Amino acid sequence: MNFRRFLVPISILLGVTASLAQAGNEAVSARLRGNGELNAPTLEVSTESAYLWGSLANPNSYEVAAQFITARVRWGVIDRDTWLRGYNQVYLLAMVEPLLRGPENLYFGISAGLRYNFVRPGSRLVPYVSGGVGLGWIDSHADVFGAQGQDFTFNILSAIGVSYEVNDHFKLSVGVLYQHLSNAALTDPNPSLNLFGPQAGITYSF
Repeated sequence: MNFRRFLVPISILLGVTASLAQAGNEAVSARLRGNGELNAPTLEVSTESAYLWGSLANPNSYEVAAQFITARVRWGVIDRDTWLRGYNQVYLLAMVEPLLRGPENLYFGISAGLRYNFVRPGSRLVPYVSGGVGLGWIDSHADVFGAQGQDFTFNILSAIGVSYEVNDHFKLSVGVLYQHLSNAALTDPNPSLNLFGPQAGITYSF
């Protein structure tokens, strides 16, 4: 039932995807027109949704619907004819995560990190890997076994996926996300939480 509620924003995202893809047929990105200099975007803003499940190590069977708003700034370009051709980005994101299953109800926080995009000449598909660390707050329940021991937590995010360049400004992405929540042993015991799941998003490039 909880997963069905998450399908509503995914359906909206797919509808927007179809519209942007149709609009992008005539506008091919400058990064796709040949073997010239790689023209990486200076700034990007994206919104991404994810549905995450807790690992078997935690007895509470967590399910989380996560929403991320991210700003990415270009930081270095590799424009050589190797598999590493692409560009790096520094990102800052804000996250809001209603807990659909588990002792707590809501997690929110921030994270900063790096993302690398692998760009091949003439291809609209751009694989990426990313990782970062941050901090946040959760309505903890220290009296529940396996629940978080205090409100303040640290987080680790890592992802792998692929973006599809619709046109010069819009990209669509799908990937797999890993998230770790922990208070770094500020409480004892420290019941950390490991979450895995798919994510999808839309990015606007400036």
